[in-house]
Amino acid sequence: MPKRTALTIATLFAVNPALAAETHHGHVHASPYAGEKTREIKSLSQEDVDELLSGGGWGLAKAAELNGMPGPSHVLDMASELSLSAEQVEMTRKIYDSMRREAKALGERFVAEEAALETRFRAGDIARPELEKRVAEIESIRAELRTAHLSAHVEMTRVLSAHQVGRYATRRGYR
Repeated sequence: MPKRTALTIATLFAVNPALAAETHHGHVHASPYAGEKTREIKSLSQEDVDELLSGGGWGLAKAAELNGMPGPSHVLDMASELSLSAEQVEMTRKIYDSMRREAKALGERFVAEEAALETRFRAGDIARPELEKRVAEIESIRAELRTAHLSAHVEMTRVLSAHQVGRYATRRGYR
């Protein structure tokens, strides 16, 4: 075993002794999901559920955010730093409110469908056709949810000046 690999493994074991205890012939058998067994909906943490039900971003708009398209929530938080006009604040608030309403409704549907899928797995008798239908519905809702968030970022580029977008990127730590 190369010295660097051995050092990395030793460091991991020092940081997380459970790894060392769980290792047998170089394999770790404990699941990273082990602590998630008590979740009401196994595929979603309580933080995920709260974020989805409140219409939060859930990280779905990173493609826009990290490519220079500001999000309305953050723009409103930074209104004075970005020197937004009253008209820009009003337009941003409308974009935000519309996005939030849509995201909240979609988040509620998403959580409900995940809960229904969870129920079917708990029953232990879900068949492939039903599974495919349920997963397709969940992913369709997720796509709508992501589109709602990304669209709000796109709309913001029509509200802000290039200077404000640049200042936003700097304040958010992207430049």
